Amino acid sequence: MRVWILSLYFISLNLYNSQIAQELRLNPDDVQPMTEQWRGGIVARQPEPFLSGEVEGDEVYVVAGHPVIRGFLMRLKTRPPRMAVPAEGRGTLENEKPPIFGMIQRGGTVAVRMLENVQPATIQPLIEPFITPGTRVYTDEDDIDHRLPDWGFDHRTVGHGRGEYARDEDGDGFHEDHVNTAEGFWSWLRSWLRPHWGISQEKLPLYLGFFEFVYNVRRRGRVLLGSLLDTLLQPVACPQNPI
Repeated sequence: MRVWILSLYFISLNLYNSQIAQELRLNPDDVQPMTEQWRGGIVARQPEPFLSGEVEGDEVYVVAGHPVIRGFLMRLKTRPPRMAVPAEGRGTLENEKPPIFGMIQRGGTVAVRMLENVQPATIQPLIEPFITPGTRVYTDEDDIDHRLPDWGFDHRTVGHGRGEYARDEDGDGFHEDHVNTAEGFWSWLRSWLRPHWGISQEKLPLYLGFFEFVYNVRRRGRVLLGSLLDTLLQPVACPQNPI
């Protein structure tokens, strides 16, 4: 029990698996399933975010490949995860630059998910469960986002492609049309992911879900441990035995 709780504490400090193994004097191959169970438990128990008011939507691309299985060994990509918009075209799962779509309520919570691709058919079923109909949604000018009014949202845009990063749409002197909150969120996510080099596409949603929890509880470092324990002690409802 002492080892398990300490491993959770080190996760709250955002240590990567090799560091945790060194601190606990364990084999790294044993630490990885431990940390995956912890993160999986958090993702399964955290409440689904519901966004309203003013929401920003934006996407970034993470370099994340597929693990190669040879016997009992898994060789992950050795380059650290980077967040960058590809110079040409969009990232996809196939070219190992999976798109990450984030929806963040100003002053509120965030929902972040890995996508197969950035297309309206992919984004619509992701947006509708999380954002209240009628909500004002701010995005960069992009063809995939132009259908937001058809989906029941008040859509405002800025044109990053032409050097515009904030717009005063109603002439009141406040440039409220922007996605700067989302840009700040990506910077924090980029920094948080950096120590965890070699994350595969199969594991990336687990890390994104865990970071969503970290952001939404507004705690980091040592004080995060209490929130992690409180959440892990919550039961998980299932269709066969609802709680």
